[in-house]
Amino acid sequence: MALSAALLAVAGDLTQRIHDGVVARGFTDLRPAHGFTFARLAPGGATVTDLAVHLGVTKQAASQLVDEIVRKGYAERRPHPQDVRARLVVLTERGWACTRAAEEAAAEVVGAWAGLLGEGEVRVLGERLARIAPHGPIRPAW
Repeated sequence: MALSAALLAVAGDLTQRIHDGVVARGFTDLRPAHGFTFARLAPGGATVTDLAVHLGVTKQAASQLVDEIVRKGYAERRPHPQDVRARLVVLTERGWACTRAAEEAAAEVVGAWAGLLGEGEVRVLGERLARIAPHGPIRPAW
């Protein structure tokens, strides 16, 4: 398998296994795209425009996604502290719980890699990928 195909396969498998872990932990009303949204919201919230850029979608699509996660109780809109025209979307406690579930699922996947390759190999793999990985947003492949 070509390196590019192997990397894409691993990324797709990782995304799916994290999603499966989130579902297994009781968050059954989400899709993998929600996880990419939560990753952008986690540091301190984001505007709909920020999310649109992060996800590589239109502002309208990001707004619909925000409406959905707000309706499901994972996020809420708050006044933006620096821009009175904007609203900041932040995770609720339920959103943070889901984020922690995703982190646990991701750790399980990486743990399985360590079982297969050894912890040292996984550490080196992480270091080497970090050297070539782009520094932009991690987004779903729509």
